[in-house]
Amino acid sequence: MRILSIPLAAGLLLMASCSQEDRVQVAASGKANSDLEHSIQSSFAADAQLQGSGLSVTANADKNEAVVSGTVSSEDARSRAVTIAKEAKPGLRVIDLIDVKPTEVARNAYTEVMARRAREKALILGDKIGSSVDDAWLYTKVMTRLTTNTGAPALKINVDVTDRVVTLRGQVDSLARKDEAERIAKETDGVKSVNSLLTVRSAS
Repeated sequence: MRILSIPLAAGLLLMASCSQEDRVQVAASGKANSDLEHSIQSSFAADAQLQGSGLSVTANADKNEAVVSGTVSSEDARSRAVTIAKEAKPGLRVIDLIDVKPTEVARNAYTEVMARRAREKALILGDKIGSSVDDAWLYTKVMTRLTTNTGAPALKINVDVTDRVVTLRGQVDSLARKDEAERIAKETDGVKSVNSLLTVRSAS
C-alpha cells in the first residue's frame, strides 16, 4: 500500500502544482487585460473630443484585441476613438461597436448666438438660412444628422432652410445616398416639407 501511495502522492502534487500555475497565468492575463483597458480609457479621458463620452473597453491582451462600445455624437468622434484605442498597443485589433447618435439642442435651448454661428457656417458652405431662429435651428439639426450619417455625406450636399422648408442641392454618388439624404431631412422634427434638387453623379 505504501508503494502505491508514492505515485499517487506525486500525482496529487503535480496536479496541485499545475493548478497553481494555471491560477498564476489567469491572474497575469487578468492584469494584462485590466492594464490595457485602463490605458485606452486614460487616453479617451485625456482627449478633448472624447472626454466624458462614457465609452467602455473590454480587452483581451492574449489575443491582442480590444472591444470598444458606447455612444458618441459624431462619426468623427467614433473614428477618433478607434484611432486612439489602436495606439494603445502595437498591432492591437480594435473591434468597433460604437453607435453614433447626434446630440441635438432642443428648440427652447437654441439661442440667437447659436443661430448666428449657424448662419456663418452656412455662408462658408454656400447654404442659405431664413431670417428666423427656427430656420437656423432646423438647419443645424439637418446638417448634424447628415454629417453623422455615412450614407449621406453632408459636405457634398447643400442645405437651405427658409420658413421651415428644407431644400437639398448638390450631387451624390448613388440613388441610395440621395434617398437617404431626403429621408433624413423629411424625418427631422419641425421640418414642414423638403424640396430635393439632388442629382446622382453619373459613373465616368
